[in-house]
Formats: sequence, C-alpha cells, structure tokens
Amino acid sequence: MTSIRKNPWPSLTGDVLIAPSLLSVDFARAGEQIDAVLAAGADILHVDIMDGHFVPNLSMGPPVVGKLRRYTEAVLDVHLMVTDPEYYIERFAEAGADSLNFHIEATDEPVRLIERIRQLGLGAGVTVKPKTPVETIADIIPLVDLVLVMMVEPGFGGQSFMADQLPKIRAISELLTDKQRLEVDGGINMETAHLAVEAGANVLVAGNSIFAADDPAAATIELRNRIRR
Repeated sequence: MTSIRKNPWPSLTGDVLIAPSLLSVDFARAGEQIDAVLAAGADILHVDIMDGHFVPNLSMGPPVVGKLRRYTEAVLDVHLMVTDPEYYIERFAEAGADSLNFHIEATDEPVRLIERIRQLGLGAGVTVKPKTPVETIADIIPLVDLVLVMMVEPGFGGQSFMADQLPKIRAISELLTDKQRLEVDGGINMETAHLAVEAGANVLVAGNSIFAADDPAAATIELRNRIRR
C-alpha cells in the first residue's frame, strides 16, 4: 500500500535552498557524505533517476531511494529522467520520495501526472530541458510547487553550465508566485551559482562541486557563502 507523505515545499524556508545531488555521491561512503552535507547546511537531497531511454545513462531505482529513506529524514527531491514517468510515480512514492519532478518532454498528460502526485501527498514539479521553450509549461506552472530548469542536457553529471539558459530562468521566475520554487540543475559550482540566483533561481542542485570536493561539508558551506555575497 502506498504511504502518504507530506508535501515538503510549503515548510521549506530560506531564500535559496541547496540541494546536493546524490548522482555524484561516493556510494561507498554515502551515509558519511550525506550526514556531512546536511550538518553543513544542505536543505534537501536531490535524487536523479535515469532509465537509459529518456537519457543515455542509468542511475538508481526505487530500492535505492527506499534505503535512502530509511537512512535519513531529509527531504528527497526525486528528479524523474524517464520515458514513462506515470509508471514510476507510484513506485517512488512507495519508496519514500517527498517530491517528484517529471520532464514535460516525457508526457502528453502533465495535468494527470500532477494530480496523481498530489493524491499521494507529494510535492510536484515539472522539468524542462535546455531546448524546451517556456511556453511548453506556461499553462501548468500554476499547478506545481516548483519548476526545474536544466542548465545542461540531462543524463550525465559534471557537464558545463549553459549560460544561454539564464534568460529562461528569468522568464519562468516572472510566472511564479512567492510560494513556488525555481530549481536549477547542471553545472552549478562556486562560479556559476550566483548567476543562477541573480536570474531568479532559489533551489540550487549541485553534484560534483560538492561531492567531488575533498571536503563535501566545506564545499556546501562555501557554496552557501558564495550566494550570500
């Protein structure tokens, strides 16, 4: 039976949230690194799900998210980079996800997906690839908690930040209420974070810049300090 969880977004405070991406975590030391970044002030954990079809890579599935859920009570923000998001919504809800982001490019029925996510008590988000125009999601923006803008082509970590996506962030930010979040993912590091925030982003997904650092906790603190300047 699917467990009902509480949508985390209304209770998350802070002008800008930091979301370390577990795609880049050292899984041999995952618990240690998760504890370190949360203690250093990370707000949520971003979980990238790749099916090898929608994007040319594979990552983790519901069993891994279930183990993460048993390990931590931190918010698990699950990003579905999959061909059939409807199939996976129930499974990741059962595994313990707190919020689900699906790609607008992967469905012809986004409203139905959002309604199902809401029925399960989860936060709901919609994601756009770099080549997808803002107009594609304009009608459903009022229905979601957050919009995720990809700053790289999804599928692999460690890619370079696409600065030509900054106008898209600005355009989407003008369509959001103060109760909604604008998340960015891809190439976020100590040099690019402030560019995204200045454009209107208020949730930063950071993978390699945190978990590939010698000290992930120190990297989390430094990223926070950079966006405060």
